[in-house]
Amino acid sequence: ATEWETRWLEIRSREDAKELAVQRSSEAQQQIKALEDTLLYALSSDPRPDWETLKDKSPFPKPAPTEPQRPANPVEPEREHPRYIVKPTIFELVFSPSRRQRKREASIDLWRTAHEEWARMVGELDDGYKKAVAEFDQARVDWDEEKRSYIEAQRKQHAEVDRHRENYREGEPGSVATFVDLVLSKSRYPDWMPREFEAEYQRENGTLIVSYSLPALEALPRLREVAFVASRGEMREKNMTDAQARALYDTVIYQVVLRTVHEVFLADNVRVVRSVVFNGYVTATDPATGKLSTTCIVSLHVTRDEFESIDLAKVDPKACFKALKGVGSSKLHSLAAVAPILEIHRQDSRFVSSRDVAESLDDSVNLAAMDWEEFEHLTRELFEAEFRSSGGEVKVTQSSRDGGVDAVAFDPDPIRGGKIVIQAKRYTNTVGVGAVRDLYGTVMNEGATKGILVTTSDYGPDAYRFAKDKPLTLMNGANLLHLLEKHGHRARIDLAAAKSD
Repeated sequence: ATEWETRWLEIRSREDAKELAVQRSSEAQQQIKALEDTLLYALSSDPRPDWETLKDKSPFPKPAPTEPQRPANPVEPEREHPRYIVKPTIFELVFSPSRRQRKREASIDLWRTAHEEWARMVGELDDGYKKAVAEFDQARVDWDEEKRSYIEAQRKQHAEVDRHRENYREGEPGSVATFVDLVLSKSRYPDWMPREFEAEYQRENGTLIVSYSLPALEALPRLREVAFVASRGEMREKNMTDAQARALYDTVIYQVVLRTVHEVFLADNVRVVRSVVFNGYVTATDPATGKLSTTCIVSLHVTRDEFESIDLAKVDPKACFKALKGVGSSKLHSLAAVAPILEIHRQDSRFVSSRDVAESLDDSVNLAAMDWEEFEHLTRELFEAEFRSSGGEVKVTQSSRDGGVDAVAFDPDPIRGGKIVIQAKRYTNTVGVGAVRDLYGTVMNEGATKGILVTTSDYGPDAYRFAKDKPLTLMNGANLLHLLEKHGHRARIDLAAAKSD
């Protein structure tokens, strides 16, 4: 390259670097502005959810069988075709009529053999076509039945969503919790903001309790400005000071509290929620122990009437929080713990006494043939061992006649944990999508954060497909044996033996 071309490339490179620095600075300022306007953003958006988004409206995924087309017959050999006509020689015409006759008979035999082969091929084509048509007819019947079942399952799922919508209007706790989940899931925040929460509705007093995961101070973006230093050929970043970051963090937390309450009250146009309790939790490293710990740093209880008398567009978030008698340290970034004003209730009258089963297992025990009640208690015991390290508990419900809840786990993590529905299916056949849809309906009805289905067999492809992107976990027989072994127990699963018993 010439000296001029080299200089031009250098100038272009610097200009691009300057432009990039300007772009990054603009994005940083926009991000800070968005944080400062966390509450104002909510005032200009509609938090009301669309129940229709819960409905599975996906088309039947399996293509219809293709009707077979009969292949064309091979060309029928013609008797007069030159291949089958042997012309006698003059000698044979004059002196050897017998040879002429033999040649003629040989040509007839050749044509007859070819015609028989043709007839055989036509017959095979006819038989193959008839078989393909019969298989198509059966495949079409099976496809129509699968599609009918699929559409019927969708209809039931849609009806379940509609039932939840009506139950929400009537103040049914599980459906109100589902509604709140829809509201808060719709609310848009930056990617670094945790999107985890749990809600419980108390019908007797119209109180909604929300446990909400808040970011730690370290998650807050600090970049303010980027400049390109031409003399060094490098980018120089300018961040907020610690004092600026702490001040921004505190105001963001106050705004999240007010924004969450605002979104719930505004979306609840049937006014079943009369008051909201917001408990904000932060998971961060405890400097005293070096371990992660979860702390409640803000708690607020406010009635609808109190809140609707406030002009949120004009308030100072901290002053508003304090005026509403919110509980929190004067410096939220210090993560000083406060006691929640009201916590989520975790009692259920359906729970029964549990008993241990795992210790009696060995390689001779076939889980697929185990008594169904023993299998439910085994499931409870295994998941209790799984949750024990985090202080969780698992309880079995009465005889599984309560809408499909065999056990309920309570993970004590106030945000990532919560209520988990567990269903145990001691099956010898493949579990279909219907059982998974039922579990999803139960999760919604119970206001749970997750559903787990455990079986001794396995699941069909439709079941796995339905569970995708939903708060559902499907555990098959192999997963169950692995979980047993993980906690020091052994057993076996023999579906064929269980079927023959």
